[in-house]
Amino acid sequence: MTQSAETGTGAAGRRPSEAPGAAGTGAAGTGSAARPAPAPLPPVRAGLAETVRFVATHTLPVFVRGVANPRFGVMSLYSRVNQPAWSNATLRAMRARHRGAPVMVRALSGEMLVLLDQADVRRFFEEPVSTLAMDAKDKYDSLSVFEPTGVICSHGPVREDRRRVNDRALAADRPVHPSCEEFRTVVEEECRRLTARSVVGFPLFRKAMTRISRRVVLGDQAAGDQELSDRLVTLRGHANWMGRRRPEAAKALYAEVEDRIARYAAAAPAHTLAARALSEPSPDGTDPLGQTHHWLLGVDLAAPVVLRTLFLLAHHPAEQEAAHADAAAGTAGLPRLRACLEESVRLYPIVPDLVRVTRTETEWRGVRYPAGTNVLVPMGFHQRDPEQVDGGNLFAPGRWLVPDVHGDTRVAPFSHGGARCPGEHIALLLTSLVCAEVLRGHRITAARPALDVARPLPGILDTAALRLRLTRR
Repeated sequence: MTQSAETGTGAAGRRPSEAPGAAGTGAAGTGSAARPAPAPLPPVRAGLAETVRFVATHTLPVFVRGVANPRFGVMSLYSRVNQPAWSNATLRAMRARHRGAPVMVRALSGEMLVLLDQADVRRFFEEPVSTLAMDAKDKYDSLSVFEPTGVICSHGPVREDRRRVNDRALAADRPVHPSCEEFRTVVEEECRRLTARSVVGFPLFRKAMTRISRRVVLGDQAAGDQELSDRLVTLRGHANWMGRRRPEAAKALYAEVEDRIARYAAAAPAHTLAARALSEPSPDGTDPLGQTHHWLLGVDLAAPVVLRTLFLLAHHPAEQEAAHADAAAGTAGLPRLRACLEESVRLYPIVPDLVRVTRTETEWRGVRYPAGTNVLVPMGFHQRDPEQVDGGNLFAPGRWLVPDVHGDTRVAPFSHGGARCPGEHIALLLTSLVCAEVLRGHRITAARPALDVARPLPGILDTAALRLRLTRR
């Protein structure tokens, strides 16, 4: 989106043409002398009280919850006090006070530009990664602990080389992965233990998904290596502290994990992600296995997504029956189940805040910001916003079956544009296959805790406390 296409107001609610010193006509409208260019508009800045409220209700809770490794005990506390409601109230008040203008806020580690209007969010997604880069400092400090040569921690030509390797392994441009049948077999085998129980909860789902993760990324030889997963969790725990806590211990652990991954990858069968990453030569410095940590993390984090989706289906019987019909018929692509998963991620995003850093000077609503400006889109807030998204606080999977919805920037479970998640298709493939295995032979007849679906859904679920009762069909 070009700046001329934006319709919002500039600093302090003024449009650029209304700024002090803006060019205008003389008394008769015929002045011939060249007038000086208007002075640049100053940025809108949050006041002290507004800043304290933003940090206390938004940025600090995100840090405490865990950026790279969710702290489920903290999430349990947040669910009891409905913490997201505090954050959303802060963002709504900020948007109303500044009439939707981007706001500079001093957060925990420096200033960031918070985008609160949909026109600005749309432009955020339209800007190329060369302008709005993904390796903002806090994100880099966190992810570089366990994936220093990953795509997100890179920029420039090396990022493009690493992205090509990543896209090849994930088959990012194909809705159905070439290894789909092998992955389906893995899921079927791992879900047998899961569906053998009548009551299932998070520990069982997490165990199943971590085994699936190791087999999909590294092969069956890694299936039983729980120690590897435990060490990865410890490493991600270091990443929660953004490399500031025991950095030498984190580096030593990373080196140990890297060695184990390399040994598995050297013997990995052709259908695994590691083998696909190594299937073609890569330019020097690419490190084709550098993204394996992110793939393992991504599949591990699918456990909460699958459990929350099935929990929501337990409380929406009609949607559960439609999803079961999808699974029982073996419908190609399982579109209904995918829609349920996308809706679940919209309601409970894995990454509620999208953060970028500008690589060049940018202009937002007539205000210029230097290169190095951190830009924040609170996507968890936007995609539930009832002013922008119909039924934003309700579970409505049908919205994802509407043509062109995946280009709608009001909702972004997998982001948009050049930074769109390349693992979107494989994530939906694996999670929909797991859900299908549960639903094909079972009905979810009860779920705890109880949920009143006639009211807006809670902003966060205590994932570790969710329980499902499975009854054979």
